[in-house]
Amino acid sequence: MASHSRIQVVQEMYQTGIIPVFYHSDSEVCKKVVQTCYEAGVRVFEFTNRGDFAHEVFAEVNKYVVENLPGMIMGVGSVVEAGTASIYMQLGANFIVAPLINEEVAKACNRRKVAWMPGCGTVTEISYAEELGAEVVKIFPGTQVGGPGFVKAVKGPMPWTNIMPTGGVQASEEGLKPWFDAGVHCVGVGSQVFTKKQDGTFDYKQIELKLKEAIEFVKKQRG
Repeated sequence: MASHSRIQVVQEMYQTGIIPVFYHSDSEVCKKVVQTCYEAGVRVFEFTNRGDFAHEVFAEVNKYVVENLPGMIMGVGSVVEAGTASIYMQLGANFIVAPLINEEVAKACNRRKVAWMPGCGTVTEISYAEELGAEVVKIFPGTQVGGPGFVKAVKGPMPWTNIMPTGGVQASEEGLKPWFDAGVHCVGVGSQVFTKKQDGTFDYKQIELKLKEAIEFVKKQRG
């Protein structure tokens, strides 16, 4: 069961501003990545539903988070149908992110009062997602949909819309500033942050540094 309410999730996403998006088939690697993100100041983490037995990996990681990382809010992305959403909510997911709108996923999440964040690419889709109960909508793929200019255009007639772009978002100040100037609620960051060493292992020190700098930028940007 979710340990955080929908409103708590949405508020923490805004406060942190940076939402790491990550998947690995090895639960020990995932635990280390989540721990690194936590130490960098991240408090909302999106585990991506990819690969066979991904829900079993999430179960192990989420138990570790509950026991060792107080305040870290774990959610799951790339969920496209209600059955999968239900499995992850039963394993303690605090929010469900999708690349598309599916009414049945919305209903499943709403029944348990779990935050649902669907992917949208048009104003009509955004409005429909909000009608179905989405407090935050995901713009995906962020850059291809229209980038910061699209966000700014949407916020004109719909200033109440909370937008989270994911896909192509650079974690540097130069990459983040246009998005936050446009009025995003938060941004999802993935491969741009999770750099590896020459031997193929993750460079945890570099990951922590990048995330710390990104979070500091968001704080500075928002005063």
